Amino acid sequence: MDPTVRSTPEATVAADSTGDSYPRILSPERIDDERSSSLGPSEAVGDIDVDVGQRIDDFDLLMRLGRGAFARVFLARQRSMHRLVAVKISRDHGTEPQTMAQLDHDYIVRVFDQRQLEGLGVKLLYMQYVPGGTLLAVLRRIRKAPQEPRGGQVLLDAIDSELEAKGEIRPTDSSVRAEIAALSWPETIAWLGRRLAEALDHASRHGVIHRDIKPANVLLTAEGVPKLTDFNISFSNRLDGMSPVAYFGGSLAYMSPEQLAARHPSRPGTAADLDTRSDIFALGVMLWELLTGKRPFRDAIDADESDASLGTMLDLRRHRIGQEIEAELPPDCPATLRRVLLTCLEPDPRDRWPTGADLAQQFELCLDPQARDLVDPPPGSWRLRLRPWAVPIIVAGILLPNALAGFYNYTHNRALIVSKLSLAAQEHFGQIQLVITVITFPLMAVLLASLCRRPVLVSRALARGRAFDARTLGRARTDTLLLGDRVVVLFFAAWWVATAVNLILLHVAGGTIQLGAYLHFLASTVVCGAIAVAYPFFLVTFYVVRCVYPVLLPPGIISGIDAGLLRGLERRSTRYLAVAASIPLVAIAGATFLPADELGSVVVPIRVLCLGAIVAFVGAYWMFRQLEQDLHALERVVSGEPGPALSLRTPTRAALS
Repeated sequence: MDPTVRSTPEATVAADSTGDSYPRILSPERIDDERSSSLGPSEAVGDIDVDVGQRIDDFDLLMRLGRGAFARVFLARQRSMHRLVAVKISRDHGTEPQTMAQLDHDYIVRVFDQRQLEGLGVKLLYMQYVPGGTLLAVLRRIRKAPQEPRGGQVLLDAIDSELEAKGEIRPTDSSVRAEIAALSWPETIAWLGRRLAEALDHASRHGVIHRDIKPANVLLTAEGVPKLTDFNISFSNRLDGMSPVAYFGGSLAYMSPEQLAARHPSRPGTAADLDTRSDIFALGVMLWELLTGKRPFRDAIDADESDASLGTMLDLRRHRIGQEIEAELPPDCPATLRRVLLTCLEPDPRDRWPTGADLAQQFELCLDPQARDLVDPPPGSWRLRLRPWAVPIIVAGILLPNALAGFYNYTHNRALIVSKLSLAAQEHFGQIQLVITVITFPLMAVLLASLCRRPVLVSRALARGRAFDARTLGRARTDTLLLGDRVVVLFFAAWWVATAVNLILLHVAGGTIQLGAYLHFLASTVVCGAIAVAYPFFLVTFYVVRCVYPVLLPPGIISGIDAGLLRGLERRSTRYLAVAASIPLVAIAGATFLPADELGSVVVPIRVLCLGAIVAFVGAYWMFRQLEQDLHALERVVSGEPGPALSLRTPTRAALS
């Protein structure tokens, strides 16, 4: 045996001469049990045999953590630094240490350094020790109980089993673990996916493609935070002399179509064609498997590396996921998560998420119930059912309040003004009113159709699968968010134009009009104008924000313009709510100026108006509160900001270790 490899009778960690101490990982008996029951005989790496209980270079090997085709990984005590590390012992080839040295990220295992044992062809890569096991252990637990209801606790239970097996203590009072425990299983998958997507984005921005994403290559901290590891076959375009075809491999079950094509000797494509979208495909396969217990592609179960097997796998992956496979998603899987994973698994790389950052944003959306239900309404929800009825709903939301206002205006003015005209004047006045109505309604319909044209037509075309450029979509979103304001401006102006025309008609029809008649007409117009402003705004805006605007949002959009429009709409809705609250007060205030002999003729309409306005205000206030939450959620979508539980979703450095 080489002098650098020594047998150490004490495999536990105890206090050294300096007084530093380390946690007792395993007793000597436990190490012997592990060696005899699960590790088997020592295995050769390069020209040396390595096993638990030995010392190699500066490291006491305490426990086996994993093995692969190229290397063995041990928990070890680094004597010189008095710390626990994970040591990867492999043949001296590849550039994994140099690749990982470029990657300093919360969700990527941190590499400390490497050592080469001269003459033995062996390399030691020592890195951060992550005690919570891998996602492979979580997957095995899921497959053992596929029918049981799952939640985030499944992930924590798998981690706790690994901690117990290693003699580690489970963390207490952990906000991160508390958050995970409160998540559903689909939300847990999104929680993990967001962090791994950020890791891929960080690697991609440093020119690194992992090329072997799978459950065994994702470690878990005691807190449940995932960390990507094993860049043994990765490629970095920032290392001199590095070629995409060097050490090209991977796990067939998780490979993208383009990576399989690069492996196949007779299919077009090379390793140089791969980019981060290939890793995104593999991540999608892995997360789908964690979510359902099964891979979306069943071709890899008994597959080998023959040309025929590779060809079969490649042909299947070049088709989109079928409905029978989609049906295996759990019933509580949000529509957003379904869409995100299916986009990851698109056969054409151009149809997948372009970067890990885009994918991470979508996973964050999956963790925001308010936002995700707006962007991707659950199947059967009223938001989906009402989307095709945009025109009748918007028209009803405008005309109903205006019709009620018109009825009040007619009753009020007829009792106080028109009834005092001569019969001939009343008949003449009514005829002219009819003519004006016949002209006004078609004109208002044309103007209203012009306002609604772009939001309605573009959203309908998108629902049918038509694509639009970013400029057209942006204009449609702007028109949608401003639709409520434009409608009320149009009808408010129409009320005052109608008031001016009616006053002129009164002169024409009845001659001299008392000053009180003018005041009555103006007072009723103020009340009717307020009705035409407040209630149509909330009815129209509430509908278009929930049912139309989300259709116009491209996935992954970041838009400062939209964020500003949403904030502005929230500010204006507060003012419209104040207008709604003022309607009964204005009606009562106007009635106080009426003479006693006239008050009796309009007291019933005023009472009906006040009671109706109070009920309507309660409805407007409810819509205001709902609208406020929706606008905040949509602002998070278009600004890329995390949801309200940011403090829990961003673990501290201590939690990440």
